[in-house]
Amino acid sequence: MKTVLITGCSSGFGLETARYFLDRDWKVIATMRTPREDVLPRSEHLHMLALDVTDPKSIRQAVDAAGPIDVLVNNAGIGVLNALEGTSMDIAREVFETNTLGTMAMTQAVLPQFRQRKAGVIVNVTSSVTLRSLPLLSVYTASKAAVNAFTESLALELKPFNVRVSLVLPGRAPETRFGENARPRMQAGFPEAYADLVQSVFVGWEQLTAITRSQDVAEAVWRAANDPSSPVRMAAGADAVALSEAR
Repeated sequence: MKTVLITGCSSGFGLETARYFLDRDWKVIATMRTPREDVLPRSEHLHMLALDVTDPKSIRQAVDAAGPIDVLVNNAGIGVLNALEGTSMDIAREVFETNTLGTMAMTQAVLPQFRQRKAGVIVNVTSSVTLRSLPLLSVYTASKAAVNAFTESLALELKPFNVRVSLVLPGRAPETRFGENARPRMQAGFPEAYADLVQSVFVGWEQLTAITRSQDVAEAVWRAANDPSSPVRMAAGADAVALSEAR
């Protein structure tokens, strides 16, 4: 039985991915900052661990407790929606600490076992906003674009050790808690000078019909984990696929 460790499983893409792998008879290490027993079905193949990807001690304890794994899914992330002028550097650092450095730290923590076994898969979940620039998402997009570049370089670095590294780029997913989770980092509000832009952006989003479902992301992660012929970059969701094809 293969084992996958997934970060950020409390909701959204991470939660659906954990369910997807469980349904296909994998051992799933589902991690989140504060484990919740009610979000996933009880299973002898499910192990829930506390993990804060910004805390080296937490990473070390979680990886030790997980034991040998076959696949790491770096899904944990936070969002921020604001003009750069309205985003403090403390908020920007928080976003990069989780989205970018957290992904790097988790990857670094599992690499010794993958390299020694000459086997393993790392799947990094980023965003389709890196395929087409959008206003009010400059900090978030930068944090995810950095992971894209990191992943593509790392894939070359680890190829001699038979370790595969992939990217999954989801589109806009209204069913997830992205907006709700981003709200605490928007307490200062949008700068008044950007009011017209903010209104036009929100109107534009309301008119979009193509969206991403959490299942789209879970399916893409599954393919990345199991299909050696899968591309390094995979769009997930109708809107993300359209952006990828247009690009």
